[in-house]
Amino acid sequence: VKPMTPRCIVPKAVPVGKSASLHCHENEGYPKSTYSWYRNSEPLPPDTKAKHQNSSYTLNPTTGTLVFHAVHKGDTGRYSCIATNDAGFAKCEEQEMEV
Repeated sequence: VKPMTPRCIVPKAVPVGKSASLHCHENEGYPKSTYSWYRNSEPLPPDTKAKHQNSSYTLNPTTGTLVFHAVHKGDTGRYSCIATNDAGFAKCEEQEMEV
């Protein structure tokens, strides 16, 4: 079963240096979906301790949770998430996060 549009929760504004949690989830897809996150349409690598443009975050593709340990100005952007399984994929609308 193809995933339905995931529900994405993105904080609107986060103070510099604070942690931020972004959530993405859908429960119609079978087999269960895996999740990938995008910032400004660029994929965020799922490495658990990725150093992506000096950004430190943890991305769990199974739960769809993206956690920034300490945000900085460079983390500002439009975030979206894609739920994928063998039957297809679905994407949530981009949401702005300001740091």
